[in-house]
Amino acid sequence: MDLQEQLKKLFPDHQPLEEEPKKDPENQIWMQDDPIICKYEKRKGKPVTILEGYTGADEDFKKLAKELKTRLSVGGSFKNDAIIIQGDYRNQIMEILEEKGFKIKRVGG
Repeated sequence: MDLQEQLKKLFPDHQPLEEEPKKDPENQIWMQDDPIICKYEKRKGKPVTILEGYTGADEDFKKLAKELKTRLSVGGSFKNDAIIIQGDYRNQIMEILEEKGFKIKRVGG
């Protein structure tokens, strides 16, 4: 006997409420017409991938930065309206952003 059945026996007159489907946070990020610039640099001898050119709210860009860092399992930061990811992950980042519906422009080698 599971918990739902036990609750029905204890409270036979109770009508369960319909649960609202949870909103997907990915759909709440503002999409833009201009492409996001994805470039590669070396800073202090170490490779970094930089994403620039997002014209939406900073909070949306921070959410995007956090999601990229967790999906790639790398470190990074959000500074001066740019996402800085440690390492050369241009191909993976471009795939993730294209899945979300963003336009990406690759800059540099």
